[in-house]
Amino acid sequence: MSGDTPLHYRSLADTAADIAAGALSAEEVTRHTLERIEALQPRLHAFATVCADAALVEARAADARRSRGETLGRLHGVPIAIKDLCAMAGTPTRAGGRFPTRFAAGDTATLVVRLQRAGAIVVGKAELTEGAWGTHHPDVIAPVNPWAADRWTGVSSSGSGVAVAAGMAYGAIGSDTAGSIRFPSSSNHLVGLKPTWGRVSRHGVFPLSDTFDHLGPMTRSVLDAALMLDAMEGADPLDPTSLAAPASNAAAAARTGSLKGVRIGLDPAYALAGLDEPTETALRAAIARLQAAGAKIVEVTLPDVRPFLGRAISSCLAEAAISHAPSFPSQRSLYGPAFAAVLDAGLATPVLDYAAIAIWRREFHGGLMRLFETVDMLVAPAMPIAPPPVVVMAATVAGPPEGAAPMLSFTIPFNLAGVPTLTLPMGPDAAGVPLGFQLIGPDLAEASLLAAGAAYEEASGFSNLHPAL
Repeated sequence: MSGDTPLHYRSLADTAADIAAGALSAEEVTRHTLERIEALQPRLHAFATVCADAALVEARAADARRSRGETLGRLHGVPIAIKDLCAMAGTPTRAGGRFPTRFAAGDTATLVVRLQRAGAIVVGKAELTEGAWGTHHPDVIAPVNPWAADRWTGVSSSGSGVAVAAGMAYGAIGSDTAGSIRFPSSSNHLVGLKPTWGRVSRHGVFPLSDTFDHLGPMTRSVLDAALMLDAMEGADPLDPTSLAAPASNAAAAARTGSLKGVRIGLDPAYALAGLDEPTETALRAAIARLQAAGAKIVEVTLPDVRPFLGRAISSCLAEAAISHAPSFPSQRSLYGPAFAAVLDAGLATPVLDYAAIAIWRREFHGGLMRLFETVDMLVAPAMPIAPPPVVVMAATVAGPPEGAAPMLSFTIPFNLAGVPTLTLPMGPDAAGVPLGFQLIGPDLAEASLLAAGAAYEEASGFSNLHPAL
């Protein structure tokens, strides 16, 4: 092991390599991570459940496998967190709330099984907003942004973002229904991959909105995200919507990444409109870095998403009402008032609104696929503004759900289309608040996005920045 980077801020890839080589032990790394969690959890509230004893047992077993000369997985011995939507045997699954999630004690989500088979050590289950929508349950202390305590952490994968940014895990699972990998990745200076819908099995994960939900990794580097995707992806007989697609070979793509000759589509009327000054300045600088690294920026025109944002939110909430039908509204007292209001809105969604989005999302996907015949990927912000103060965002998310439409304009359309996106840091603004943008690709283009993202990461150097904790 070499370098001056503290152990908790080293990359997943380097840490796994050192454990495999014997320069570190899984138990050593896991103990260090658990000590980090013990020190920072009272301040940052990133975890719903910490699995200290179980993690140490897993770490010792990992070291024993190495000592016996067994074949090691790509994540061998590295501590990660999983979002508390994911079932894992021996742990409660609260989904950010107090409602029943209906998992049996022995249930484990397919993606967790796959990560553990790849050697990852689960140190805990990360906190999230209630039901994975916009607000935390009144009984939950919301995670705190380690870069700027007064700023939004992003939703709903708030704990996942905080845990990885603060060095309390080397990677984490996020879910993204309308931006919940992209928002916390942007707000916490992380890489976040929202894979193609169906690329990662949803079996054993409590749904918010079945046809909108995506699952993916949140990490401090592009290669780390690629390693996690390689471990998680693939068809699952327990999830009939999972894709029987060729493996992405994501890590190989990230390791040989390049932007030379990559055609990146930019719609100025979409991607550069309505941004605050820090976000616009940072996005223009990110685009310049992409160009300097060899990318060709091609001006394009996207289908106009604005007329459909309100109906998209309504459709998402209608599916949320279906997810919660066994317990809502019959057990309304188990729900926080803000999330109960969201489910009420879902129950009240007009059938014509839902039908209109069912039609439009296919037209939008078709339009994107035609666009991707002329460019390899698109560039856009992850958010139109820098992470706002917590008090400002609390007022926004406490209002009517359709009030969130401007914030979701760069995210929810690509949930509807089901295409992959990669969120990348743009560096902190003048106030030290992280900013991020996204590359958006056609179906199953994760490898291309990660290759481009790795080249951008090398050019920017942003993966070397960490909060001072």
